[in-house]
Amino acid sequence: MSDIAIQVKGITKRFPNVVANDHIDLELRKGEVCAILGENGAGKSTLMKIIYGLYRADEGQLLVGGKPVSIDSPKGAIALGIGMIHQHFTLDEKLTVVENLVLATGQGRALLNLKEASERLTGLSKKYGLEVDPTAKVYQLSEGMKQRVEILKLLLRGAEILIFDEPTAVLTPIETGDLFKAIRALASEGHAIAFISHHLGEVLSISDRIVVLRNGSVVGETTPTGTSKSELAQMMVGREIEAVTRHKAREKGAPILDVSGIRALSDKKLEAVKNVSFILDAGEVLGIAGVSGNGQKELIDVILGMRKATSGKLILNGNDVTNKSTKEIIEQKLRCIPEDRIGWGLLMGNSIAENLILGLHRSEKLSSRLPLLGVIKEKEIQDYAKQLLARFDIRGADVNAPVRLLSGGNLQKVILARILSQEPRVILAVQPTRGLDIGATEFVHKLLLELRDKGVGILLVSEDLEEILALSDRIAVIFRGEILGTFTAESATSEKLGLMMAGVTEKG
Repeated sequence: MSDIAIQVKGITKRFPNVVANDHIDLELRKGEVCAILGENGAGKSTLMKIIYGLYRADEGQLLVGGKPVSIDSPKGAIALGIGMIHQHFTLDEKLTVVENLVLATGQGRALLNLKEASERLTGLSKKYGLEVDPTAKVYQLSEGMKQRVEILKLLLRGAEILIFDEPTAVLTPIETGDLFKAIRALASEGHAIAFISHHLGEVLSISDRIVVLRNGSVVGETTPTGTSKSELAQMMVGREIEAVTRHKAREKGAPILDVSGIRALSDKKLEAVKNVSFILDAGEVLGIAGVSGNGQKELIDVILGMRKATSGKLILNGNDVTNKSTKEIIEQKLRCIPEDRIGWGLLMGNSIAENLILGLHRSEKLSSRLPLLGVIKEKEIQDYAKQLLARFDIRGADVNAPVRLLSGGNLQKVILARILSQEPRVILAVQPTRGLDIGATEFVHKLLLELRDKGVGILLVSEDLEEILALSDRIAVIFRGEILGTFTAESATSEKLGLMMAGVTEKG
């Protein structure tokens, strides 16, 4: 028992219409990385939030160091040596790294405390390979560096049990490698690590032990040497998962989106898009591969009419839409699967039905036209929403429930259902499977390829090389706002693309 840091016994948590955790038993052991694997909505994050005091269990018991405990807040969890690194960071962007850490430890901002904290920070960061400049303002840091600060903040507060909730979702491949080195170093020092993920390769790479959840219950436990990706996938979803790849090249369609010489500035008034040109054909998936922060966001903003191009031209369906309004561009049957599905893809406080009819609320099918007033047709909206829930297999809540109750995969399905019901001709798919489990990813990939085969032009922006290679007919690599090269699917390899994403060309 001495190596068990925390023990979960019979933990059950219920929400309206769903049992998130159903009598779960789990151990986290000192010096071990335990991966918690499962689909979106399987109960992973709910269980970790119970351990961290963000939720209270309806049934069951937690034991820390072999003793029963009641954790009713994150403060209580920290007092017991439990820390959690969330997907969304909780740092004050205007303060320096060390100021954030001093405030987190409750020492105030006295000069002496800042100096002592800087020294402790430097020692910890070197010990675990988490180097970061103590004097840097948080807003100046990359997402990977911000994550390091969050980890160091917990270590300074004495955390011995560390929960990583989808920690690689915002990281580049290099940053992910650095994080894994730090996690292994922490485990070797005796920390107990819970690693929450749905990326099978990551789980097999970093974990000592793997616990799989499905529908709120533990359905299996294994080790990386005792399993495989296919076995884990089947354990997660309860069925065999097939790799989704595009069909052979189909007959070339007419140009549907012509981007010519586009330049644009970032929010900081620096040039972020530099003379970008490409043509997207109907019935084609054109992949834009690149590490986040290389101009993809600004380019998509320009295409959507949300950012002005300083030069260049955009032709959509044969019409010049350069610097036109978003409304005018949307009227050309262009739709976007946004990278930030929570921030601007959905209205999180509204119902599932209300989110499904966004953009259609004035249609004759769903509303009646009266003088000076449009009256929505409640029954038609309910029936329409229920049809979409069934068609897109959106699970977890009734159509009248707030959309925020859905898991990440089901949130993405709501966006897809809304977009596809409006019969788009062009889709901007921006990181369409980021944060999704293997089952939801399979669903999204199949859907995109079905649309491609029906003649829809798809611009796929992704950092996931496997996704780019599996779906794209052609692939363009973006680096520091420029297109460095374009490949056919047949000529592209992950090695070629990876080097070019880092700025390395054949010419050096």
